[in-house]
Amino acid sequence: MSPIAAFLKAALRSPLLPFWLVIALLPFGRSAELGTFLCLIGAVLLFVRHPAALRDHAGARLLLWLLAAYVGAAVISSVDSLAPGKSWGTVVSLLRYVPLGLYACFAIRREDKLAVLYQAVAVVLAFWALDAWVQMLTGWSLGGHAEPERISGIFGAGNLKLGPSLSVLAPFALWSAQRRWGTKGVLIAFVFLLGPVLMSGSRASWLCYALVAVGFAWHLARTPARFLAVSAGLIAVVLIAGSVAWKTSERFQLRMDRTMQALGGSGQSLDTALTGRLDIWRTSVAMFEAHPVNGVGVRAYRYAYPSFAPANDHFLTAEPCGPGEGACHAHQWILEVLTETGVIGLLCWLAAIGLAVVTWRRVGALAREHAFPATLALVAMLFPLNTHLAFYSAWWGLLFAWLMGLWCAALYVFPSPRGETA
Repeated sequence: MSPIAAFLKAALRSPLLPFWLVIALLPFGRSAELGTFLCLIGAVLLFVRHPAALRDHAGARLLLWLLAAYVGAAVISSVDSLAPGKSWGTVVSLLRYVPLGLYACFAIRREDKLAVLYQAVAVVLAFWALDAWVQMLTGWSLGGHAEPERISGIFGAGNLKLGPSLSVLAPFALWSAQRRWGTKGVLIAFVFLLGPVLMSGSRASWLCYALVAVGFAWHLARTPARFLAVSAGLIAVVLIAGSVAWKTSERFQLRMDRTMQALGGSGQSLDTALTGRLDIWRTSVAMFEAHPVNGVGVRAYRYAYPSFAPANDHFLTAEPCGPGEGACHAHQWILEVLTETGVIGLLCWLAAIGLAVVTWRRVGALAREHAFPATLALVAMLFPLNTHLAFYSAWWGLLFAWLMGLWCAALYVFPSPRGETA
């Protein structure tokens, strides 16, 4: 049996399977909730057998505090939401993240299980990237035909999340490549993912992937001199790949031409380069000023938007969410939290981030090393100087909660007994 076949067999027989399924099924919409449901069943069975399990797991308790801030902000915002049905429905749906994260904490108790999960996620990313390369070369993938401006890969032309998914989860592929093939493996994996990320046309994903590259370069280098050398190599690779894509791909050229309009010097050219996001952000500020305490309500943004946008706002005539609804969300997580949950919500988020940072500093170097891929993924996902998908949405929120659960589990794994594997 080949090493890959043996690895996949072990992964499929492992209790990690329900948690891994969330990532494996991400391209297929609500299908990813199968993994969430199986984690719920697993968590219920765990507490039936061990009612006091939380007392023995610091990672699980940390997760509950982080989710309390995330869900608590949504609860407070729902009290006087402009769309109460939508807000309270969102609050109820957020509760599924509790068993999802708890299952991760108790299923990933050992270092070897954590390594298997990281590698299993890397296998999924490799499959997505390979499918995207096929689409780049032939115009087709398992997700169908590519749209004119973007490569969509297995996610399909109606679900443009290939770039965000690959860029955020890239640390797991780079970690696995380093563990198996060393620095050369990291470089090969970086280039292999770089093509699909660039051709996905998502400029937020480009920045996210750049952050992952910088973080991993420092992880490899450990010293400023080596970091500069590794960074110079990565920059050279990106420039070469970007130049080739610009010259050979009409899709990439169209995205770059739009991006370059930001250098035009006028507000209009910048707004065009940002695909109208300046209008969204101005409306978001007006929305927050009118509801500063607890916002307009979680996921009520799209319903409040027409009341705060100027009459000539082109999102009111376009149909990203529906006729006349305007923009779906703020496209920037701090503005999303402020507009939908207000100052109270932002304070909840900042308290959670503060707790996470303090915990990360206290757990020690070995624990930080275990959690490095998940840490880097969360940092890239939450980097504030970028545009973002909605963190309280069903899809991006699920990925965010999945990473939080994995991070809390990774910080507190035990050393593996000798001779045992996951």
